[in-house]
Amino acid sequence: TGVVLSILKGSESPVFRVAFSPYGPKLASGTQSKIQVWNTDNPKLPILDINAHNDWVHIAWSPDGQQIVSASEDKTVKFWDSLNGTLIGGPWTGHTNDINSLAISSDGSFIATASDDKTVCLWSIKQMAQPLKLEHTALVFCVAFSHSGEWLATGDSSGNLQLWSIEDPLSAAFGLDSSYFIHRSEVRLNQNLYEGALLDADKVIGLNPSSHLGYNLRHAALCGLHRHDDASKAFETMLSRLNDAPEPQMRELYSRYEAIKQAIDAQLKNAPLRLINTRTGRLCSRDARINTFMNSTECNELLLSLDMPLQPKLIEEVVAKYFGWVMLSHRWGSKEPLLHDIQDRDIYTLDSNSLGTVKLQKFCEVARNAGHYWAWSDTCCIDQKNNAELGESVNSMFIWYRYSALTIVYLLDVPPSSESGALANSVWNTRGWTVQEFLAPKIVLFYQADWTLYLDDRSYNHKESDSILKELERSTGINARALKLRWASNRDTTREEDIAYSLFGIFGIHLPVIYGEKRQSALGRLLQYIIAHSGDITALEWVGQSSNFNSCLPAAISSYKTPTCTLPSLSENEMQLLISKLRNNVAMKSASKLYTLLNNLSVPRFFNARLQLPCITFPLTEVRPSQNEAGYFTYDVKADGQQDLPVTTNCNKLLQFPRGRRTQQTFLLIRPWNRHDIELVDSADQSQNLGYWPSEPGDNELVTRGLRLFIRLSQSFGALLLEQQRGGEYKRIASDHSIIAQVGHMTSADNMMEMVKILEIL
Repeated sequence: TGVVLSILKGSESPVFRVAFSPYGPKLASGTQSKIQVWNTDNPKLPILDINAHNDWVHIAWSPDGQQIVSASEDKTVKFWDSLNGTLIGGPWTGHTNDINSLAISSDGSFIATASDDKTVCLWSIKQMAQPLKLEHTALVFCVAFSHSGEWLATGDSSGNLQLWSIEDPLSAAFGLDSSYFIHRSEVRLNQNLYEGALLDADKVIGLNPSSHLGYNLRHAALCGLHRHDDASKAFETMLSRLNDAPEPQMRELYSRYEAIKQAIDAQLKNAPLRLINTRTGRLCSRDARINTFMNSTECNELLLSLDMPLQPKLIEEVVAKYFGWVMLSHRWGSKEPLLHDIQDRDIYTLDSNSLGTVKLQKFCEVARNAGHYWAWSDTCCIDQKNNAELGESVNSMFIWYRYSALTIVYLLDVPPSSESGALANSVWNTRGWTVQEFLAPKIVLFYQADWTLYLDDRSYNHKESDSILKELERSTGINARALKLRWASNRDTTREEDIAYSLFGIFGIHLPVIYGEKRQSALGRLLQYIIAHSGDITALEWVGQSSNFNSCLPAAISSYKTPTCTLPSLSENEMQLLISKLRNNVAMKSASKLYTLLNNLSVPRFFNARLQLPCITFPLTEVRPSQNEAGYFTYDVKADGQQDLPVTTNCNKLLQFPRGRRTQQTFLLIRPWNRHDIELVDSADQSQNLGYWPSEPGDNELVTRGLRLFIRLSQSFGALLLEQQRGGEYKRIASDHSIIAQVGHMTSADNMMEMVKILEIL
């Protein structure tokens, strides 16, 4: 405002020089012979009054504020304790005439004085030796150090301003130690002069190889130069120097670095290979992200709080917040920026001449405004031309979404201020990759075309929004607990193999990515892995066309679109009533044997596209064509022990049956064996679970289990139709409707045991 705050009155002599202390509210003044120090918070009287010289006094504070340096026309230089005003050491002399100006280097190592004797004297504070003199041709009135300490400027009575390079003269006169280069490297880092900072860091290392400081500076300079591999090596060397340091404080610093490093490793274990820094707009590798953090305010606060005990939980929280990333889920457009478009560039400065570029920029802005440092988009954070990286990314993408801090779903085709239902109609709901991009993350937010929140829903997580979840269920006809294959059955992908690859993460599968293998092979490898490693045969529950990979698998994911039939189940009371009746009609020993046989049956095995399937077989005895429409054949089929049932298929192989007569055992109706059936009680009674029976049943309990299983096997079931091949293997005959078989009569347990087989299916 230009208003005088206070007037400090302490001397009758004119004030010749004034200087504020580097820290705190202290102000020093130089008058004729005196130094006075004031506290500007209470400026009534000076807190120090020092009789310093016999003439006019020049003053300067040391960089740490602990000392005041003075010089005078009495040709002397003196050091004073700024707390009590006592003289430190004897006066320094070197000039033969009045001293006109005084300067101290910003690292506190050197003093320069300018004099009427036409010289500038350079003094080493540590050595207090005879000064180095720089000769002039005129009276020297003023002097100043550059902030880095490598330059000296002087002004003389002839009107000349001279600039001196003083590193070599200082080195020759006093022998520069590492502190000089440490300071200069730090100054250059603050000025983004990374090449110079690196040179000084290397000089520090050369002078003191055992110190961690040189490697710390080298690490920072290399980060600035984006040489992140070299920076990581410098950081590791710095840690080793800290660990070897004799000082307890240095070892404590090492412990903190190690704790931080462990927290970072844990955080990055599930992170993408590359991420965009939402502050700088630049793409960063893993090492670049680590190096950025190590030079951040957040890291420095963790490291420098040495007066507080190590707090691992605080370190984990700070690291998790800093390294958390935001994933983008979207529909690719025609002109998306790729890796080579943004490499070594600021994405915010890219020409906004395509919707893809604008989308990337807005996505990063939204992530940044939400407080996140890092963002990922599949368009530009993966090298699409590197097959190895592409394969690793496909197999890791589910994990990246799962552990993201946030996933943003961008709906380009949902206009601003849309009402409920717009999300359901978005093309996003039809894409294959978006299944895992919604299922995997813990936190999801939907954004409209103008980057406003869908339905203006400002809740923390749209996955917890009842209205949005209900809209998604209505649009897909599938609830959040549905079979994962059904989620994908309505989806499509640009590259045909991606319909399978996009499900790898959902099922926790890591398989090679082989673009060009075609859809049936990719889907076949996925389903083969699921069955082989889990024993889960629900992947066999489909209608449509068989795959060339294996006839028991579908040719397309859309074959899972039709939900499997819900079969009737028995209540526990009905089960107990039937058990009572069977005790009189079924051989108890045979029921126990049936249970033991099925309990010991191996799980399905799938290898090299061949399926070994445990099942209960029912040979076909008669087939009657009933109608033939638009390439589809419907048959009335009879099988041993089963009620007549219709089968609709586009395969005409069942016409091989002689009309109305029995034939050889070429075709089978089978019940795939699911060992879960032997352990679970009937689904109508959810009060009982796997622990209903003791793990090793006695004779009576074994009989009861056998009878329960026998009853379950006598209920209707989803069946497969197989045709035997010349080599004895089988192939599945696909159907366009689920085949539901119904037991015609309660056959004996002995007969059923004869039907249990393990078939090899091609």
